[in-house]
Amino acid sequence: MSRIIEIDPITRLEGHGKIEIFLDDRGEVEKAYFSIPELRGFETFSKGKAAELMPQITARICGVCPTAHHMAATKALDDLYKVEPPPAAKKLREMLYNMFMFEDHTLHFYILGGPDFIVGPGAPKAERNVLGVINKVGLEVGKQVIGIRKEVRELMTFLTGKVIHPVWGLPGGVAKGLTKEDQQKFIAAGERCVAFAKFTLQAFKDLVLANPQYLELITSDTYTHKTYYMGLVDEQNRVNFYDGWIRVVDPAGKEFARFKAREYPQYLAEHVEPWTYIKFLYLKDIGWKGFVDGADSGVYAVAPLARLNASAGMNTPKSQAACEEYFQTLGGKPVHHTLATHWARVVEIINAAERFLELARDEEITSEKIRLVPTETPCEGVGVVEAPRGTLFHHYKSDERGLVTESNLLVATQNNAARIAMSVDKAAKGLIKNGRADDGILNMVEMAFRAYDPCNACGTHTLPGQFFPVINIRDKAGNIIRKITTG
Repeated sequence: MSRIIEIDPITRLEGHGKIEIFLDDRGEVEKAYFSIPELRGFETFSKGKAAELMPQITARICGVCPTAHHMAATKALDDLYKVEPPPAAKKLREMLYNMFMFEDHTLHFYILGGPDFIVGPGAPKAERNVLGVINKVGLEVGKQVIGIRKEVRELMTFLTGKVIHPVWGLPGGVAKGLTKEDQQKFIAAGERCVAFAKFTLQAFKDLVLANPQYLELITSDTYTHKTYYMGLVDEQNRVNFYDGWIRVVDPAGKEFARFKAREYPQYLAEHVEPWTYIKFLYLKDIGWKGFVDGADSGVYAVAPLARLNASAGMNTPKSQAACEEYFQTLGGKPVHHTLATHWARVVEIINAAERFLELARDEEITSEKIRLVPTETPCEGVGVVEAPRGTLFHHYKSDERGLVTESNLLVATQNNAARIAMSVDKAAKGLIKNGRADDGILNMVEMAFRAYDPCNACGTHTLPGQFFPVINIRDKAGNIIRKITTG
């Protein structure tokens, strides 16, 4: 008799979701669905609001990645009002953004994704959490993790007013700068971040790479997809979290596209499915071919794995060395192993720490010229940054008074949504045999999405009245006997 295995709720991620695994009569997986039941709707209720409020409004989408939305919105306002921020303002923004990338990646590595490797994928459920990690690595290391994030977040609060919901970004600049005295605090923190990033890389080598079973798991076919990859790069095609070109490479690593933020509608399109509220982005020139990988499919990935694949390297020395070791160990570029995202994330932790320190030491960052007040009539603007979870676009249109008439947010988890769905399905099919799925096996199915660090709160894209939820009623064999919709 066929049956359904449900993982509800899924764990250690931002937002809510569930996995439904359908088994056939032999106990083999027919299909696994990664469903997101959340509603967002920020595009709808931002209409009529003053565009200058968008950096504060959109930061409320998520309590984990508010800085990403704040910065993308701020950059969209620069474009909307046709104003170029002064150099000091750009450097302050990029410094803050690298501080955010550092502390957010550290959160995921040690607390959300880390337990799967540090504690072990098959460890008892009660141990697969931050307490289990601290028990494994020791109390002193736990204190370091908490302490370094606390220090960085306090400095972010000092600069932006609020670490969760910043009140800092303005069209043409920022609301607060740094004095030379303040600068010393940031330099000292940057130095500690670089030291901690190096420690994290060594911890990854000792706890993960030194374990042959983990390395075999990372490189296994169960967690492998050959797709396109997208990321933000600078003029030399090096990874940049704050600004640059959007670069897409094909599954062989060859450049497929390179474009500016305003051009994204020419390259990206959205697809919907009836079993989830999230939209699936794909490459428009290739088209939607379903949940399949390969060069003939429009599915692509973003986030750390994709950023390293889409770039020519890192923009700081220690992270570049770590990046070279990463590709050399995993057999060259591009890397298609989903679980290798955790390693790529560590490379980016090093990069974010180094870039934070470089910018903190920059003499120009203490300039008083931190804003150019806009004088142009607003019309339309697009901003892009690399969120920890991948490429994030904010697109606004306004009337001549600066009131929002239309907005569109393409977030990292939407960019990754198709590949995440494929990863969950493939992991379930590869791990569940003869209907046997204990807690450890189900956690390993969850690992397929957890590597992406998805934010479902950000990724959902509708309000009731636009896309109606459907309730499927099934009999004991899993057959749908009735559908109920609120529409």
